[in-house]
Amino acid sequence: MTAQKKDRGLTSVAADTPAEEILKIVARDGGVIIKGLLTRDQIDRFNAEIDPPLQALRPGSTHEDELVAEFHGRNTKRLTNLVTHSPTFRNEIIDHPLVHEISEQVFLEESGTYWMTTAQVIEIGPGNKAQMLHRDLENWFPFIGMGPKGPEITINFLVALTDFTEENGATRVIPGSNHWSDFEDRGAPEQTIPAVMDAGDALFISGKTVHGGGANRTGDEYRRAVAFTFNAGYLTGEEAYPFLVDLETARTLSPRVQRVLGFRSQYPTGSPGLWQVDYADLGDYLKL
Repeated sequence: MTAQKKDRGLTSVAADTPAEEILKIVARDGGVIIKGLLTRDQIDRFNAEIDPPLQALRPGSTHEDELVAEFHGRNTKRLTNLVTHSPTFRNEIIDHPLVHEISEQVFLEESGTYWMTTAQVIEIGPGNKAQMLHRDLENWFPFIGMGPKGPEITINFLVALTDFTEENGATRVIPGSNHWSDFEDRGAPEQTIPAVMDAGDALFISGKTVHGGGANRTGDEYRRAVAFTFNAGYLTGEEAYPFLVDLETARTLSPRVQRVLGFRSQYPTGSPGLWQVDYADLGDYLKL
């Protein structure tokens, strides 16, 4: 399917679009919607697997910093450690061929390797305010100062697990903000557009792109998504998966997924290896 631009909206492409074409759009606009990245069956199975732990969560943040708590959302649930909670997520979603075709083209030449920063189910409840606008690269402060000329250090796949509408909190994006000269400038809400999507569609954005969860102005709808991000292999991620995921579970995963979760060593460009044991691959030490 040929990518099509509609009004001020983001470009939408089919899931069989070549990774090269998708990345050209993202380089230009900062983001793209990939239609039907996940099937209805995958969505149903994943939702069923995460429903029990998600229902056990209380909405809101446990963080002591008020600003961070506000960022997390007062009526928002965030479920992490999805690798443990969901076989569908660990066996299919994070091993999706297109996800890794894109990731390899982003990271391999410059960074040499990549691993998963975090994966969260984010469920925005009725009445929740719009999230503060931000760029994902802000996790690694030096890259803010580098601006658009800096390397692409992180990318985000945000998949709708329910339909996204402007009213129920669809993620909002500022197209072109990946080119702004000052990355301390996060823009303003009136510059954003909503990523309206059907369940199974994915918003794929650069770590340089300004975005944030939208306000849920409905009385009874819950906007649910899974966001999983990757970062360059020379940077530390948010979730410490080797301390969260049982080793026996890790043994059942593909070598590619073992690596992105930190059960194998990282080999950034120019490095003989990081995350090793006695200068040998962690995967060998763990007998994977």
